[in-house]
Amino acid sequence: MNSIFTLNQYQIFLNNQPLFQPLSTQLSTGELLAITGASGSGKSTIMADISGVLAPVFNSQGQIHLNGRDLRPLPVEQRKVGILFQDDLLFPHLNVYENLVFGLPGKWSKTEKKERIHQVLQQATLADYQDRDIATLSGGQRARIALLRTLLSEPDLILLDEPFSKLDKALREQFRPWVYDQIRQLNIPAILVTHDHDDIPKGSQTLHLEIQHA
Repeated sequence: MNSIFTLNQYQIFLNNQPLFQPLSTQLSTGELLAITGASGSGKSTIMADISGVLAPVFNSQGQIHLNGRDLRPLPVEQRKVGILFQDDLLFPHLNVYENLVFGLPGKWSKTEKKERIHQVLQQATLADYQDRDIATLSGGQRARIALLRTLLSEPDLILLDEPFSKLDKALREQFRPWVYDQIRQLNIPAILVTHDHDDIPKGSQTLHLEIQHA
């Protein structure tokens, strides 16, 4: 199935002042939009609005559609939007398997969940890690587990909010292509927020936000 995400004449406001000029863009299956701009220009606020957790101090207008659905009236759990932050947000009291099973849809049987988690851990070269405590993992291993948990939720769109910013240079160079390969395999559109142009894959749409002055 083709996934299509659309923003049309979209803006976010703080105290009735727009953070940026109206945006209109469309992403299809496998496409990535990279959003850059200075701190305070609204990059992460866009992500929050798309995922359904926009802070009450902001309001937005314009269309946010995913596969023909208007996302605005939908609660977070019905949007089918996955998000990966710069912090991995793994549950420290759960092991790797328990963290991953948290992302799987409830419709799956226990056996199906075990098989799927075994499969993705093998793909991520973490085949023997399902019983490992989160505290024993390296930064790169935690980052991979966080992405796998997001992808296991079967999103129709994935948001990447500075997901590489806390990794050292060598690890970033290893982790970036693996992330984009996983998203391509899932065959969904993605939106990336970053300050580092090296994070942006070749051929991506790019959008630079300028801070608006009252």
